[in-house]
Amino acid sequence: MDDIAGRALGLMTESFIASSGPGGQNVNKVATAVQLRLDVFALRLDPPTFNRLKELAGSRMNSKGEVMITARSHRTQEANRADARTRMLDLLRDAQDHPAKRKKSRVNRVGKEKRIKAKKNRGTIKANRGKVDW
Repeated sequence: MDDIAGRALGLMTESFIASSGPGGQNVNKVATAVQLRLDVFALRLDPPTFNRLKELAGSRMNSKGEVMITARSHRTQEANRADARTRMLDLLRDAQDHPAKRKKSRVNRVGKEKRIKAKKNRGTIKANRGKVDW
């Protein structure tokens, strides 16, 4: 992961835009929100990791293969920059995690017999319901 994170940090481009939210008069004067862009094709990820990243990123990935994260929850550029970088690295980390393959469970002979016996028992209970014929 450190290799990809290191490459990603070098390929990220940031731009600052005017932000809404907390900050009062300050938000009208200072561009505190951060748009962080990362060219995924330049990372040269293996296909399974790329596909997971594409799925995880969703609408944050555009047709050019750029993942764009916007951070605007803090009042300062530095805090928003750190937040955006953390979120981008978390996204890359999640894309690198390979999901564990599911192993099929197998019921042994005793388990099968027990299940069938329970089904038969349930069937006789249901068959005995209904009108009573004296």
